[in-house]
This record gives sequence, structure tokens and C-alpha cells, in this order.
Amino acid sequence: MNKRACLRWNLTMSCGMVAASAALAAETPAALPGVKVVNAEEVKKMLDGGVPVIDTRVAAEYAEKTIKGAISVPYKEKSAKEPGFDAAQDQFDLAKLPANKAAPLVFFCNSGECWKSYKASVVAQKAGYSKISWFRGGFPEWNSKGLPTQ
Repeated sequence: MNKRACLRWNLTMSCGMVAASAALAAETPAALPGVKVVNAEEVKKMLDGGVPVIDTRVAAEYAEKTIKGAISVPYKEKSAKEPGFDAAQDQFDLAKLPANKAAPLVFFCNSGECWKSYKASVVAQKAGYSKISWFRGGFPEWNSKGLPTQ
């Protein structure tokens, strides 16, 4: 293979890999019907008011660093990263959420490309929870604002 053909092949493969990465890292929707999308400041106020804030990331991420006062309830996903995902393919322990389904709660993960908190919000809503807040900006937004962590 000559230099020009090799360079063309490398460029084609690189572009393909970038496109595949973009497809795999699809952004979550900006809104979720019936669920309030909140920012870091709103989460801080709710947390200070006693509202449970649920970290849906894997246990290792929670152990490394999380929002101070957050509760770990990992959302184990195998379903597609899309709004019409099949929750039956995933695992989420609803028993670890507050028993009162009318009480407010907040879900978060690692922002727009992380679907765990989006999916947890959908599953909780289908299970009858009615005051769900989704912190779409997640831990990266919280951490960038210098808010308390543990």
C-alpha cells in the first residue's frame, strides 16, 4: 500500500470511528414529560430541604466522589441509549427508593451522555412516583460549581 492509499485508509477509519463514537454517545433528551429537569442550584436547595438525591452511577463512581448526601442506587443498563429503551433489559432496585411515591426525589448521573438517571426517572415514574426531578447536568455540573462532595 503506497503512502497516499495508506493515508486515505487511515483518514476513512478515523472518521468512521468518530461517527461511531458519536452514535454510541447519544445525548439524552432535554426534557422528560412528567419529570422536572433541574440544575445544580435547585438540587442543592432540595437536598438541603431533605429531598433524597439518588446517584444512579455505578458503585465505583459513587465511592470515588459524589454529591454530599447522595444515596447510591445504581441503574444497571443493557438497553439501548434511546428514549424508547426496554427497561426489562436493565436492573434498577426500586425497593431502595423512598416508600412514599408522592414524596419528591432527584436522580442524577454523569450528565447528557449518561442515560442512567434518565432511565431511572422513567422507571420510577412508571412505578408510580409522581414528584421526580431529573438533574440532567449531573455530577459534572455539580462538581464544576464547587458544590459539596463526599
